[in-house]
Amino acid sequence: MATDSIVLKVAHINLGDSARYGGTAVAVSRLNQALQQAGIDSRVLCGFLDQEQPGYDLLPRPILLRLIEAIVKRMTREFGLNDVHNFSSFLLKRSPLIAEADILNLHCIHHGYFNYLALPYLTAQKPTIYTMHDMWSFTGHCTYSFQCDRWRTGCGKCPDLTIVPAVKRDATQVEWKLKRWAYEHSNLSIVSPSLWMVDLLRNSILNCCSIEHIPNGIDTNLYRPMDIEESRSLLGIQADKKVLMFGAAYLDDPRKGFDLLVSALESLPDALKAEMVLLIFGTGSEDIAQTVGITTINLGYVTSDQQKAIAYSAADLFIFPTRADNLPIVLQESMACGTPIVSFNVGGVPELVRPGVTGYLAKPEDCNDFRNGIIELLEDEELRHKMALNCREIAVNEYSLDLQAKCYIGLYRKIYATLRL
Repeated sequence: MATDSIVLKVAHINLGDSARYGGTAVAVSRLNQALQQAGIDSRVLCGFLDQEQPGYDLLPRPILLRLIEAIVKRMTREFGLNDVHNFSSFLLKRSPLIAEADILNLHCIHHGYFNYLALPYLTAQKPTIYTMHDMWSFTGHCTYSFQCDRWRTGCGKCPDLTIVPAVKRDATQVEWKLKRWAYEHSNLSIVSPSLWMVDLLRNSILNCCSIEHIPNGIDTNLYRPMDIEESRSLLGIQADKKVLMFGAAYLDDPRKGFDLLVSALESLPDALKAEMVLLIFGTGSEDIAQTVGITTINLGYVTSDQQKAIAYSAADLFIFPTRADNLPIVLQESMACGTPIVSFNVGGVPELVRPGVTGYLAKPEDCNDFRNGIIELLEDEELRHKMALNCREIAVNEYSLDLQAKCYIGLYRKIYATLRL
């Protein structure tokens, strides 16, 4: 029987089920829905569930074993090792949802619910795809290494143990070696949403695996350009204002560069500030209006796609001062709504923010350059209009959910067919 006629069963494993668990949870939810719409039997198993919803299940963790894990965790954390206390990961193979799946698709497997040492056992005879949403898989502990490249040679002597997920002691060389052992004995194929991450992976301990590039997808029917005056009216913004928008799940995350944003906005000309509105979604930005001297509307923690699409459509620019990112979904959302972007030239951001095409790329952490980008695009309405059209076209042609699902299904069937040979 041809594999393209078989309805594959895919089980995704991820940290959590809502945006509270970061952009990865949103990306996994969208991929899961796209796969289901394409006829794939797709489910998500999470370490933590905020609410019951179709297609989502909690990873099985027996109560007695969880008590033992909690005791062991006290010791392993003191030694600087996260996650290895999760013995329940070795039982996942017995879970009916995992046992019945044809393909496993791992996503965020850090933050205390999954033991990476179980990968060789879990993936034996069960083809597994590991989608890279950050750098954690090949570092000694951190999700992003910023300027440090010790992950290339074995970590150790970590310059910053506080980077998420933080560790108490420097056991980064030990963790790096344990991860390398796990990957060398596992049946893994790697997917990277960005070309930037592909390059890192090829120089990491995961270079023993096949590596594919499949960008995250965006629903371009939900996220689409809406009438700007109507959008602003719904948000209580005057039609003649210049509107900047910034958003992140947690604005106090240093990686998202909120401090850089404040510095850039403070240095804007007073005349420009007077005709400007700053639109923010996320938590932790209550005092910014007084700090930067710009009228601010704080939407708070927004989960509604419709409300976010209205906000993007109301903005002239989406400003994103990130210090490190893979392929940020907020930038895809902004592009799909036809809103140009100002950001820094870091990580996978340049794959979305293309200078002169979809936005302005400033030098990393250069607040003056970031400010200049804001001024340049706000003063050139014709350029912004061209960029808005480009943003929408690129989002539809390169980052649609249908395209993402098609690429994943092709990879699933390829791996499944190889297993059957």
